[in-house]
Amino acid sequence: MRVGTFVLAAQFPGQGQGEALHRAVRSAEVAEEAGLDAVWLAEHHFVPYGVCPSATTLAALLLGRTRRIQVGTAVSVLPSTHPVALGEQAALLHLTSGGRFVLGVGRGGPWVDLEVFGAGLAAYEEGFPESLDLLLRWLREPRVGAVGERFAFREVAVVPRCEELIDGPPGGPEVVVACTSPKSVRLAAERGLPMLLGMHCGDEEKADMIALWREHALAAGHCADRITGAGHVSAGVVQIADRTDEAVETLVKAMPGWLKQGLDAHVTVDGRHRAMRDPVAYTELLCSLHPVGPPRLAADRLAATAERTGITRFALLAEGSGDLAATEENVRRVGAEVLPLLG
Repeated sequence: MRVGTFVLAAQFPGQGQGEALHRAVRSAEVAEEAGLDAVWLAEHHFVPYGVCPSATTLAALLLGRTRRIQVGTAVSVLPSTHPVALGEQAALLHLTSGGRFVLGVGRGGPWVDLEVFGAGLAAYEEGFPESLDLLLRWLREPRVGAVGERFAFREVAVVPRCEELIDGPPGGPEVVVACTSPKSVRLAAERGLPMLLGMHCGDEEKADMIALWREHALAAGHCADRITGAGHVSAGVVQIADRTDEAVETLVKAMPGWLKQGLDAHVTVDGRHRAMRDPVAYTELLCSLHPVGPPRLAADRLAATAERTGITRFALLAEGSGDLAATEENVRRVGAEVLPLLG
């Protein structure tokens, strides 16, 4: 079982952006001190839902401040960036961290980001496969050129190359794909890439997505070892307290205000209607799905998810209280009181 934190750099009502980023950095540092396996960093633009606009930049800072823990992006939004630029950043972090960097990528949403960065709506609706394949080529080949609908350029040398890593695991950084639909599951499976599954999904839905992934991966010709050993990641929420009602109360008091403020701030690039979740009901749903409660309950829920889905990697949002000291204590309790129960 590999348990890590999921860091959104969430800006709660009444907080400044610097305060949110400071809490994000400290929670990641404490995760290493507490013995957790990984830190996963979210990326958002123009909204207080998360105030980190570059997961790779924050990853670079945290890789420099830590020595053991893996640091991954969850996710770098591929349609709004050039895959070669992202590939160069990933290779740099892979090489300079001794192989501790994990590159999570996703399609993002139909947000105004696409207009601001000049990508256009087509990059979101149709261009993700082309971007992903170009990124993978950059991480695996010595020279790369492109002749595609979105990217076209003469062949150039890949510098730096991931295979130049000294005293580390072979190959480039692991690439994980955020999946929310059968289409994205098939895309990841055909390329043999593990999935990052969202916190809104229950165990049954995640198990179905993994079964679909295996079906497509097998049809694409991937070997059995690669299919059974795929390190899918389950996102969730964690809040440790001596009593379940205490943990739930902490999140229900704090998270709805952040969710409403953050999600309301999203603007679609084309004015399409967005159906918003009720923030209180959504918080209560997350509390029912994930390790929210005493250490024994938390460990049991993680073990149950692993048994039902086969997932053994978790990225857990620990900043749901919105408070720095409470977040640090929450992370430390996961390390000291939950991890020993998981073996």
